[in-house]
Amino acid sequence: MQTVSIRRQIGEALRDLQKGVTPGMPLSRPMSVIARGVRELRVGDETTTVRVFYATGKIGTVIVFHAFQKRSQKTPTREIDLARRRLREVLDAKIEF
Repeated sequence: MQTVSIRRQIGEALRDLQKGVTPGMPLSRPMSVIARGVRELRVGDETTTVRVFYATGKIGTVIVFHAFQKRSQKTPTREIDLARRRLREVLDAKIEF
């Protein structure tokens, strides 16, 4: 379950991305295993860790296409596969960003 703190951290990071600020480690890191240009927000509190996959386009445009609660050190293959499918769905929709 996401806490208010985690939702706030995600919201603040997404707001910064919309302003054109790319957060660095440890908050954000590349996830080229999904696709080139995809990054991962890494947020958490004392009890929960959440990962949010996103890509940016023109300044102000952020596409968030998958998020999950992380329970192990390594990102599960099923989460990577699901993120790839969701990104492909967004790109196939030909939405300009």
